[in-house]
Amino acid sequence: MIWTRVVELYSLIQPLFDVAILAFLFYKAYEILVRTQALQLIKGAFFLALIYALAYVLRLSTLLWLLKSLTPGIFIAMAIVFQPELRKIIIRLGITEIFRPTNKPRAGQLEAVITAAEILSQQRRGMLIVFPRRTNINNITSTGTRIAGEISSTLIVTVFQFDGPLHDGAMVIQNGKIAAAGCFLPLSEQQNIRKSFGTRHRAALGMTEVSDAAVLVVSEESGALSLAYDAQLYYDLSSEELLQKLRALLEKYTRPDAHKTEGDGALTPTENGVPSPEPPVVKL
Repeated sequence: MIWTRVVELYSLIQPLFDVAILAFLFYKAYEILVRTQALQLIKGAFFLALIYALAYVLRLSTLLWLLKSLTPGIFIAMAIVFQPELRKIIIRLGITEIFRPTNKPRAGQLEAVITAAEILSQQRRGMLIVFPRRTNINNITSTGTRIAGEISSTLIVTVFQFDGPLHDGAMVIQNGKIAAAGCFLPLSEQQNIRKSFGTRHRAALGMTEVSDAAVLVVSEESGALSLAYDAQLYYDLSSEELLQKLRALLEKYTRPDAHKTEGDGALTPTENGVPSPEPPVVKL
């Protein structure tokens, strides 16, 4: 009797359950597409579908025949052209974890990182620090030297201050520890990056294109403090802006809302003080 009621109850909620799972999958797919800059792929597929529907409704037999003949080749061509974006999507799907220990640094640790960034900025020493969130980046951590040390401004400055073997790589801060240093990050494949940006800024962008990590950068040339996340680079920020935004990013695993107010720690994309519609680089 109880089992029958359970079956009846499930039959009632099954459509809602089905729609909820489908909506979640669509949302995650959209989130990954936005972060990997692969919306061009969706636009191309939508345009082809629109042309096919128009030809079908208007009974344009020649166009229908041509589309049917070319469709396999078109999809193969799209797969070749958008191969980098498809690879990033597959990587994101394969290494994202739903349940994992918190990566939020303890009280005072973020302040220590910002202090180290300020010291290195004054000394014109470059710095690159990765703060992972949900995406597993063990493949990145394994490219460097394991440290598993306490977070302190002294240790961070020591790693980046001198031209040692760990100076040019990235440091990974994970689970309240300095997990590794001297790590190699993937370089960004975006074409509209400022030519004046060096390897550190391109590596910071590249890391955020294949993961949901936040990356803190100190420019060796200008001393500017920058923050990269969601495939965008926010350049030349103040220490207060960095601290506020890093706290917001690490406290929440969801994608930051670009329309939040200044009080919520949002950074508004601008280029030379003017709003930019497609900003991989911000506040130049």
